[in-house]
Amino acid sequence: MENHPRPLSRPYHPLDFARDIPNICSLTGLFCSVLSIYLSLSHHFSPAVIAMLWAVFFDYCDGMIARRMKQRPEIFGTFGQQLDSLIDIVSFGACPAVFLLSYGKFSPLLLPVVFCILASNALRLSYFNLFGLTEDGSYMGLSLDNNIFIFAFVFLFEGLFSPSLFVIILSFMFIGLSLLNLSHIATPKYQGKGFYLVVAYIMVLTLIHGQDLMPG
Repeated sequence: MENHPRPLSRPYHPLDFARDIPNICSLTGLFCSVLSIYLSLSHHFSPAVIAMLWAVFFDYCDGMIARRMKQRPEIFGTFGQQLDSLIDIVSFGACPAVFLLSYGKFSPLLLPVVFCILASNALRLSYFNLFGLTEDGSYMGLSLDNNIFIFAFVFLFEGLFSPSLFVIILSFMFIGLSLLNLSHIATPKYQGKGFYLVVAYIMVLTLIHGQDLMPG
């Protein structure tokens, strides 16, 4: 019979971790993801893309805040890593999957693509939780946040194609990204100046996609 590790003592309630600032940031990112799913289902696609981008922003912020909290208990960091990983599969898996289904009018032909998105997310996150970064501090494979960055950029050209053609373009894009997520290519971890470039990119794409929300 397989031996199971002894359970940890439980001096904390789950809501104790919800008061932790980095975890609040993670949960704010989850709210952005839920909002993106709602907007996708409501066929408000540009706002859904914006919400997805800001889910990525808060995913970056939780780690940065945690690294600056020198007195943070270790158990809060361990819990935060688990919370972050579970939220990632919503932000980087469920959000684009629901978006694609809604944009494609829930065609059953999209189900293999949706499975590909979610399966690659689950495999990649499980692998990262087990092995972490490579020896040189990089991710193995294209990191999942890049999927959203690329998708948000590609969606800027949605108006140049018919919806039926663009959903095919998005499908092939997501399949290609899923393969890259599970590849051996190295992806740098955005830190320091790289983080500010990410924030600038999110701000610029938010403004461009937000133009669709302006009256007239």
